[in-house]
Amino acid sequence: MSLTLLERPHEHVALLKLNRPEARNALNDPLRAELASQFEKLAADRNTRCIVITGNERVFAAGADLKEAVESSPIDMMARRVLYFWKVVAGCRKPLIAAVNGFALGGGCELALQADIIVAGEGAKFGQSEVSVGIMPGGGATQRLTRAIGKYRAMKMLLTGEHVSAEEARRLGFVNDVVPDDKVVETAIGIAKTIASMPPLAVEQIKEVVLAGMDSSLDAGLMLERKAFEMLFASRDQEEGMRAFIEKRKPNFEGR
Repeated sequence: MSLTLLERPHEHVALLKLNRPEARNALNDPLRAELASQFEKLAADRNTRCIVITGNERVFAAGADLKEAVESSPIDMMARRVLYFWKVVAGCRKPLIAAVNGFALGGGCELALQADIIVAGEGAKFGQSEVSVGIMPGGGATQRLTRAIGKYRAMKMLLTGEHVSAEEARRLGFVNDVVPDDKVVETAIGIAKTIASMPPLAVEQIKEVVLAGMDSSLDAGLMLERKAFEMLFASRDQEEGMRAFIEKRKPNFEGR
């Protein structure tokens, strides 16, 4: 059985589902490898302009599969190349939307944090519970969560392993929208369709500059923005978008 399911709900939108329901979508090595493979393919696919990742109606991902790790040595953990799999997801140039129902804990929360937009169901729960089993986050939460919500809020989640509701996550600032549980994927796909209707080159440049600028000085970030802005004037989509606006018609963006 495939550990991920790929669907095409719209011409330029990919819907990628985690598919280990018997293990609450716990992230084991085969699932991480399949996710990385899917993201590599989607990143190279010109027809894909936005990606939605989700679990099922009961759980997004309940963390890492502890059965793989309980007796692991440091060398075993290094050999598993877990960070390589995360880098493939984080390095995807296409916008990524996480559609979260149920639990997004530990590695599941870290996977959601790699998205650019998070849509959560009213019953969703987020948490970094690694400390409760004797370890700490290893998929980016100490950095991404802290950047998203600030040191003090992140410290409380990381040090206590507490779960926060979808509404609390929105208040903290790392969830965009909270919707009824049965509307999560539909809402995420709607946002993805809007993004996919925009010029792909401009969308990719926006994502790249925002992420690079977050770790740069203001002056360096503004320089990156200016260079990307100027470069887009070499694209067909720039002229098409502006002419369509002037001519009061819908633009046809080709990603060129």
